[in-house]
Amino acid sequence: MQVQIPKKNLNEALGMLERIVPARSSNAALTQLKVAVTPRGLALSGTNLEIDIEYSLEAQIANGQDFVVPAQLFAQITKALSGELVELHLNGSELTVASGGSTFKVQTGDLSAYPELQFPSETHITLDARELSKSLTSVRYAAAAEEFRAIFRGVQLELNPTSSRVVATDGFRLAYRNFAASSTTEARKLVIPARNADELIRVLKDGEVRLTISQGTLSVATDKVRINAKLMDGELPDYARVIPATSSVTLAVSAGALREAVARVAVVADKSSNNKVELIVAGGKLQLVAESDFGRAQDVLDVVQHGSEPAITVGFRAKQLTEALSPIEGEVLIGLGLNAPAKFTAESDTGYLAIVNPLRV
Repeated sequence: MQVQIPKKNLNEALGMLERIVPARSSNAALTQLKVAVTPRGLALSGTNLEIDIEYSLEAQIANGQDFVVPAQLFAQITKALSGELVELHLNGSELTVASGGSTFKVQTGDLSAYPELQFPSETHITLDARELSKSLTSVRYAAAAEEFRAIFRGVQLELNPTSSRVVATDGFRLAYRNFAASSTTEARKLVIPARNADELIRVLKDGEVRLTISQGTLSVATDKVRINAKLMDGELPDYARVIPATSSVTLAVSAGALREAVARVAVVADKSSNNKVELIVAGGKLQLVAESDFGRAQDVLDVVQHGSEPAITVGFRAKQLTEALSPIEGEVLIGLGLNAPAKFTAESDTGYLAIVNPLRV
């Protein structure tokens, strides 16, 4: 078999696959990457049994033949190549990879031992790929990282005929974003493991994305990529009850300016007390204060202030503040209350909402 393929395209596919294919495994077949010949060119696929990915590439092929090759090694080789066009030549069990003046020879694996990956041909739901990716990106930070947190380690996708939403919460903070309606005819809730959501974010670009749901798996297809992602059992608890209906003080301020101010004062925040940053609102001013045994910092921003309280002081973890603000462009509307969760919404993106629990001041 002989193949010619642009290095840029091959590297793009391998860069996506090498993130999910394990470098070491008790099942040696899982460390391999399958290269299959298709009517369009090549299909590169890999799996870690939690997520399967197949990436289709156009290529010039003569005497096509499927094979498997060590994924990490193949990716490292293609990155190191000097030329712009990669040539692959398969002779028995030996794969030659050449580009520019460089030539590598790699032993291929046992094709018969590679697990058969099956991707559905039917489509249950269609969505706008960019909107889904943007929404997942907006809330991903709020998912729990600890293994013992079970369902909180996922991102919930809620599909309805009139709207769609993604939600993440770790029990201490919450983020959701509403986006365009889906093509489903019935309400569905799916919880995607956060690490699988990360792969979807990397894959989804422009155009339409096609979803298929079956037996605890979400299958996602675009023109180039097909993914099977394992789902988590169950759904998130009723998160609506933690969203404050009213706030003692509301303020409007530039999200970018606030992020920068938080980052500045957090330099001296006490690491042993959760990097606490205090927000002091009074008289149309927002004062940010952080201190530790090594010093004290403050910053002041002008805000538009409303509410029943003339002044309020609330403390937050600096990182949680910046993460809640990160998806917001332009003005952010912040609702604050004493001993109550703070609410962050975007003035220009009415679909986004974040809830952050304050620290004791």
